[in-house]
Amino acid sequence: MAEQENISGHILHVATFCEKVLREADGVMSLIRMVDRFNVFGDTEEMAPVVLSFMVYISFKSGILRGKQRIALRPKSPTGKDLPAMEFPVLFEGDDDRGPAMGFQVNWPIEEEGLFWWDLYLNEELVTRMPLRVTYQRMRTPIPGA
Repeated sequence: MAEQENISGHILHVATFCEKVLREADGVMSLIRMVDRFNVFGDTEEMAPVVLSFMVYISFKSGILRGKQRIALRPKSPTGKDLPAMEFPVLFEGDDDRGPAMGFQVNWPIEEEGLFWWDLYLNEELVTRMPLRVTYQRMRTPIPGA
């Protein structure tokens, strides 16, 4: 425990967005195509509402933290609007270098482009902020015969 003397509680291991999370046969997690940006294309001047599908992967190491805890993800729009939050119970148990890990699918409806911040909380304490940028490009449809 001497190496943990200056660390209070948990240790964030990974917090990211990706296309897919695989649990391999030996229990090791594989994160496929980690992303921090989505490019949305459309045929209108302004971006129409769209649903983005991706996965979120969060992993902690217990450090000296034990027992039932609560994780919350609270996204905020580029204009500062609070978006619907997600909350999960987690159990911190085992050795200092082990801890809870979760990968879950998100189908996220958005109405604007820009930089979204996903704040990750553990028991109402801000642990980290995860940036996710959405860009919009209008794709002009070619006029037949032009």
